[in-house]
Amino acid sequence: MSPKRSAPPELVIFDCDGVLVDSEPISNRVLAQELTAIGLATTVESSMRDYMGHSWPACVEIFEARLGRALPPGFTEAFFERLEAALRAELRPVSGIHEALARIPTPICVASSGRRDKMQVTLGLTGLLPRFEGRIFSAADVARAKPWPDLFLHAAAALRAPPGACAVVEDSPRGVEAGIAAGMRVLGFAARTDPRELEAAGAEVFFDMLELPARLGLTSLSLTSDGV
Repeated sequence: MSPKRSAPPELVIFDCDGVLVDSEPISNRVLAQELTAIGLATTVESSMRDYMGHSWPACVEIFEARLGRALPPGFTEAFFERLEAALRAELRPVSGIHEALARIPTPICVASSGRRDKMQVTLGLTGLLPRFEGRIFSAADVARAKPWPDLFLHAAAALRAPPGACAVVEDSPRGVEAGIAAGMRVLGFAARTDPRELEAAGAEVFFDMLELPARLGLTSLSLTSDGV
């Protein structure tokens, strides 16, 4: 389990889907429908279990291995078009995230397995993009996606923060493993994830985003225009 530290972090690194934006139920519903339509029977529950926290290229490898063939031409484009339409119609920020961010004066960033163009959409739709503009990192930025530590280490280096002084907020076991491997403190948000899996991966588990500032040792009520 990641060690509990009393000193506030110098940088807080957030995952995006499921931590900042409540996109996992929407994304996995659309994905399950699209996979089932091409012959890979999938439920929302199995999609969340098997693919949550993976980068899209890693997901494609799993899809094709299970299908025993390549995905149909245009599958990726059609999936993301349908997903974007669903997100625009339904997406909401994670409950309490705006209030939590307003109470975190420490520098913040996003480091997600999701595609950068998707993050621009989801963060924009939920009013969170101004807080993270210029500090958005994706799996495409590094050679190895989560659970490797590369993405978190890349974000910390870009923002000149020592890994040991960073805190990660994640909602998937793969993301927790990546944060632990990077030598960072990891808090596991268990609103939609089995808390036992997050704890087993090494996270300090919490359930309410409004708890986050206090858990980080950041209790200031100061609010800046860009979230840093």
